[in-house]
Amino acid sequence: MIKAINLSKSFGEQELFNSVNFAIGTGERAGLIGRNGHGKTTLLRIITGEDHPDSGEISRPRGYTLGFVRQHIGFSGSTIIEEACSGLPVHMKDEKWRAEKILAGLGFSQSDFLRHPSEFSGGFQVRLNLASVLVSEPDMLLLDEPTNYLDVVSIRWLSSFLRQWKGELLLITHDRHFMDSVITHVLGIHRQKIRKMAGSTEKYYEQIVKEEEIYEKTRLNDEKKRKETELFITRFRAKARLAGMVQSRIKALDRMEKMDRLDKIKSLDFSFSYLPSQSKTALHVKDLTFGYADIPLIKDLTFSVSRTDRICVIGKNGKGKSTLLKLLAGALSPRSGELLFHPDTAIGYYAQTNVSTLNEKLTIEEEICTAGCEKQQARNIAGAMMFEGDAALKPVSVLSGGEKSRVMLGKILVSPSNLLLLDEPTNHLDMDSCDAFLAAVDDFDGACIVVTHNEMFLHSLANRFIVFGETGITVFEGTYSQFLEKIGWEDEAVRDGGRQKNSGQPGRKETRKLKANLLKRKTSELKPLEESIDRIESDIILNEERTEKITEEILALSQQGNGNGEAIASLSRELHSLKHRNACLYEELDAVTREQGRLSALFDSELEALDQP
Repeated sequence: MIKAINLSKSFGEQELFNSVNFAIGTGERAGLIGRNGHGKTTLLRIITGEDHPDSGEISRPRGYTLGFVRQHIGFSGSTIIEEACSGLPVHMKDEKWRAEKILAGLGFSQSDFLRHPSEFSGGFQVRLNLASVLVSEPDMLLLDEPTNYLDVVSIRWLSSFLRQWKGELLLITHDRHFMDSVITHVLGIHRQKIRKMAGSTEKYYEQIVKEEEIYEKTRLNDEKKRKETELFITRFRAKARLAGMVQSRIKALDRMEKMDRLDKIKSLDFSFSYLPSQSKTALHVKDLTFGYADIPLIKDLTFSVSRTDRICVIGKNGKGKSTLLKLLAGALSPRSGELLFHPDTAIGYYAQTNVSTLNEKLTIEEEICTAGCEKQQARNIAGAMMFEGDAALKPVSVLSGGEKSRVMLGKILVSPSNLLLLDEPTNHLDMDSCDAFLAAVDDFDGACIVVTHNEMFLHSLANRFIVFGETGITVFEGTYSQFLEKIGWEDEAVRDGGRQKNSGQPGRKETRKLKANLLKRKTSELKPLEESIDRIESDIILNEERTEKITEEILALSQQGNGNGEAIASLSRELHSLKHRNACLYEELDAVTREQGRLSALFDSELEALDQP
């Protein structure tokens, strides 16, 4: 396990975290969350020793090993399998099958194993780096956005792999669905502090909202009391007979700790501008065919896009998903076939590769203006993209990859559209921004075609799919749940079929039934514990509020002078009882939360067993 002790880190005037303490215990899988720029990657670099804190330290046991994917690409092996095997621990050097299993899970075929790493794209080279780390079996894995270069099949495989990981894990990802499927705890960076909590990201965010609401109510009450006290002092300072009470109030005012208003945390706040259209069909694609040299990617593809469609384009990387969007956007010309757009159709096209078209000599404001708008509108859009005030005057050249992606997104907002073409739009957004982006797409009145590997988006958005499979491209009508139920991913179907044939274990349909029953049992058995947690947390909040009120009453009675001793004593007894009750409630909450975690892990382990080949 590792411990952070009084850790602080700043860059110039920006404080990332201040005197934070946390520990990741044996077998814990923690999801590290926080806004972009708030220090997630920096914290990982401090843990690995690539960066240093301003103060404090990271403590870990002697001989404790870390596994993390390095950003630079450099290979010593002459083949893919040789490079992957280089990560095997000394006592496992002959267990080549481990490397083969992980490479296959990450999307490498048997024929790829003997090819040189340099023959592969940058995305697959990053996968190879990841494979080398996974086979090394370190005590702790540190993964920073591991899904960015993976397709859905590989992401689902990695999710299953990490759930079975016996060591510790610290994970950064913008994919909330992936994170929640893997982690046991959340490690959140919020307002320069880091806190750890058992459970999902949803539970963490709900707790943060609840606590900040209580803080704000308390702050407003304190402010009201402060003003009332100051008014009393001002009104009665000159009255000699009230001099004692005035002095008492002055002392009380000095003792009151002023609670600062919480700074508003910037978040994406935007909506796509819709251009009204009277057409029922925005686009009809007929017999579309395209390929590079002798490699056919798309052949005789036909489909239509209705005015309100939400179409997700899915499949393995390298099959032609991004190419399809380029064809629809007019960035490429088809070999044959037709793209029949309605005259009213106006396209908004986003692609990560388009970031290279930004003029690095321009400011953010000037770059947005090139899309066809006035300075004030560009400034407003820059603000919505979290470049507020003078930040809009930053040159594009100094921006990070994520910030440049937001500039590209801002340029799309300049021109109203009714057909959005979005290619991996969330790769450089943090989790909160992904939620805002999903809401904006969901609220858009036009049609949308999205290439994404984010299963939360697939579940939430899609009503149709264009599926790039091993044997060709198909159009599936229905939701993602229906797709998984009726068709599923080919690699997983092959694996399930092999399981049924070779090992006598349940096949696909039987497995689904077993998993459904297991999930039903999990929900049924965890629900009482969740209700208990909610009840205990509510009781704690009520007791805290009553404690605060009694403290105020005791202070008020003590300021009135003699004659209130019995009342003060009674209130003091009640205050003591409340504090004791809250201490017991906190212990009860801790016990129930531990039991919830234990039971949840038990069910997850059984579910994982059903996923095993």
